[in-house]
Amino acid sequence: MTSSFGKTCLVTFLLLLFIGQCVGRPLYQLPSTIAHRHKQPLQTSRPYNVAHRGSNGEYPEETAVAYMRAIEEGADFIETDILASKDGVLICHHDVTLDDTTDIANHTEFADRKRTYEVQGVNTTGWFVVDFTLEELQSLGAKQRFSFRDQQYNGKFPIITFEEYISIALNARRVVGIYPEIKNPVFVNNHVKWADGKKFEDKFVEMLQKYGYSGSYMSKEWLKQPAFIQSFAPTSLVYISNLTALPKIFLIDDVTILTEDTNQSYWDITSDAYFDYIKKYVVGIGPWKDTIVFPRNNYLDRVTDLVARAHARGLQVHPYTFRNENSFLHFDFLQDPYAEYDFWINKIGIDGLFTDFTGTFHRYQEATAPLSHESKDGASDILHKIASLINSYTRG
Repeated sequence: MTSSFGKTCLVTFLLLLFIGQCVGRPLYQLPSTIAHRHKQPLQTSRPYNVAHRGSNGEYPEETAVAYMRAIEEGADFIETDILASKDGVLICHHDVTLDDTTDIANHTEFADRKRTYEVQGVNTTGWFVVDFTLEELQSLGAKQRFSFRDQQYNGKFPIITFEEYISIALNARRVVGIYPEIKNPVFVNNHVKWADGKKFEDKFVEMLQKYGYSGSYMSKEWLKQPAFIQSFAPTSLVYISNLTALPKIFLIDDVTILTEDTNQSYWDITSDAYFDYIKKYVVGIGPWKDTIVFPRNNYLDRVTDLVARAHARGLQVHPYTFRNENSFLHFDFLQDPYAEYDFWINKIGIDGLFTDFTGTFHRYQEATAPLSHESKDGASDILHKIASLINSYTRG
C-alpha cells in the first residue's frame, strides 16, 4: 500500500510535469518517441468527431490539456489553427491577435507592442502573433474565450507549437487524426518571412511531411496517420495540392464574409460551377452550420441544398461549430445538444462535425451507433487521473 507521503509525491510530480510548462519549455515528448504497437484504428463507419481547438468547452482552446482531454473523451480528430511567430515558428492559435485568448494584457513588458494592421480588409488593433517570437509567445498563459465557461485554468497553460500538437496525436494509444488549418495565409505571408524564401504554406506542409503524414484519403498511409488540411483560402489549398496528397477541406464562412485571398462571396464559392472547380483539389467542405440551414429568430428556417450539391460531387461535409450552451442552440432543440446532433446526423446527413464538447458528441454516437471495437485502455484512465489532479490542484 502506498503511504500518504508517497501519494503526495506522486501527485506533486504529475502536477509539475503537467503544468510546470507555464514557466519554461513544455515537457512534451517529440512525435513518435513513444511506441504504441497495435493501436486501435481510426473509426470510419460513422461521422467524424472533430475536437474544435481541443475540448475547449472545458479548457482554454488550443492548449495541450484541451487536446489531451479531447482524446480521452473520444475525438477522432483534434483540430487546430496554425499561425507563425515573428521568428517563423508554426504555432497553434486561432486569432491573429493575442488579446482575447491569452493574458497578454497582464504582461506590462509588452504594453508598447500593440499595432494596427489590415486583416481581411478591416483595420484591426491589438497584440499580433506575428510580432512576437516563440519564446515571448510561450511566456503567455492561455485563457478561456467565453466568460460563461470555466475560468479557473486561465493563465495556467502556454501556447503550443505545431510540433507539440502533432506529438499529442502521435503519442496517443489509439490512432487519432489531426485537422490543422492554414490560418490567415495572406496576412502571415505578408508579415513573416523565412530565410529560405519559402511561403507559410510550404512550411506547413514540410512539418506534416517531417512527421510522416502522407497519402490520399483512406489510403493505407492516411489511415495510419490521418490528417485533413483545412483553409478558408482556396488558393492555398490549390497551391498545396502540388505538395501533398493529404485530403483537403475548403472552409466556408458566413454569407457576409469574402474570401481573404480571392475576394469572392459566399454565393460565388458555393455555386455549382465553383464546386465543380474546387472538387479537383479538395475532398470536402467545412461550412458554418447556419449556411446549411438558415436560421430566423433563433429557429431553424430554410434547409438549403448545400449538402446535397456537395454530396452529388463526392464531397464530404463537416460543418462547424457545435456547442452545448443554450446561447448556441436554436430553440428547435429545446436546450438539448443531443437533439441537435440527431438532427444534423440523421436529417441533414453530414459526414463529420466540429464540436467544442467532444465528450457530448461521443456519448451521443455511442448511444446511437456504438463501435464494436470500442475499448478502454490505460491511456484514458491516466488522462482522467491527470485531469482530476489538475482540478484538485486549481481548486485547492
